[in-house]
Amino acid sequence: MAELRSVEAALAALVEGVEPVDCERIAGDEAGGRVLCEDVTASLDAPPFDNSGMDGYALYHGDAGRWLTVSQRIAAGSTATPLAPGSCARIFTGGEIPSGADCVVMQEKVERRGDRVWIPGNLPAGDNVRRRGRDVSTGDVLLCAGERLEAAALGHLAGQGITELMVRRRPRVALLSTGDEIIDPGQSLAPGQLYNSNRPMLKRLLERFGAEVIQAVTVPDEPRATRGILSKATEVADLVVTTGGVSVGEEDHVKTAAESLGQLDMWRLAIRPGKPLALGRLTRHDNSEARFVGLPGNPVSGFVGAWLFLRPLVGALLACPALKTLPQLSARAAFTTTTGPRRHYMRVALAFNDQGITAHAFRDQNSSVLSSCIHADALAVIPAETQVAANDRIDCLWLKVD
Repeated sequence: MAELRSVEAALAALVEGVEPVDCERIAGDEAGGRVLCEDVTASLDAPPFDNSGMDGYALYHGDAGRWLTVSQRIAAGSTATPLAPGSCARIFTGGEIPSGADCVVMQEKVERRGDRVWIPGNLPAGDNVRRRGRDVSTGDVLLCAGERLEAAALGHLAGQGITELMVRRRPRVALLSTGDEIIDPGQSLAPGQLYNSNRPMLKRLLERFGAEVIQAVTVPDEPRATRGILSKATEVADLVVTTGGVSVGEEDHVKTAAESLGQLDMWRLAIRPGKPLALGRLTRHDNSEARFVGLPGNPVSGFVGAWLFLRPLVGALLACPALKTLPQLSARAAFTTTTGPRRHYMRVALAFNDQGITAHAFRDQNSSVLSSCIHADALAVIPAETQVAANDRIDCLWLKVD
């Protein structure tokens, strides 16, 4: 019997020699979720001028502790004039600090009579002032290549007036479902048939990881048709993903077809769920290569395999370090379990409280029970040959990530 291999060894083989996909220039308002190709530097200070952090009165700190005349009114977006000596300026949040002023007192702390206000004493210089360049100075690196552009990053770039960005194009994925027993929703089930739950699940996960599913095809259990579909997918996709069909049964034709088109490695992994995994490279007519991943057909195995293998592979294609690993949390188990010779990735819900994090395992951890994945916050990683008792400390891979 072939030796069971580790997840770490499979991951290393999976991403070895991966070349990132090419880049494209797109509008900044269409860049959500995309990955930067190049560093972006600041062309402006942020903020671009000293401004008030609140509604109040701008003054020179040495004039505090007495009555001052209000010499001007500065709203956000208006231009301030130099502050007359011994006076103050009515100012609003975001308003420009006038020359001659170096602090702002909030409006609730002053007494106003007509055009004069009483300023409390002991105001420090710089109080309630947001200095020019406090966030970013001209020439600073705003974001580095490989950064995934989510909400705050997009706002950071827009604050520089940036309208176009160089990003990695989305890796193109062909998603192939095998098995004559698998049919699409909307058709009538015949005896022995199942609806395809893997396709919509994996399509959504791949899109969430940053890829684009350009083909979603059902592959019949017939050798010539299997090879033809696989060959066509190889020509247009950066990554070909199959579910089922890579075992050694008489109707499992994907393995033979993939081997005829390139190089295929079969792995028996020391994990549960998802022991069988196929990794390889398929050769196109121009001698370039597409990556190949064959996932098990059981839906939970596909779900776990997508997080463990497809996400880091898409991350390598996008040259995005954040996608290559999942955040790891330490939690206390609210369950008991015993593992055999394989590492178990258990679907768990996490509860956060003052005492820390508690992991609650879903009752049925069978690889066919897809409902256990719906509300799973994490995968609890239980090493092989381990007994876990309630309140034992365990490691969990956090799934609620972009």
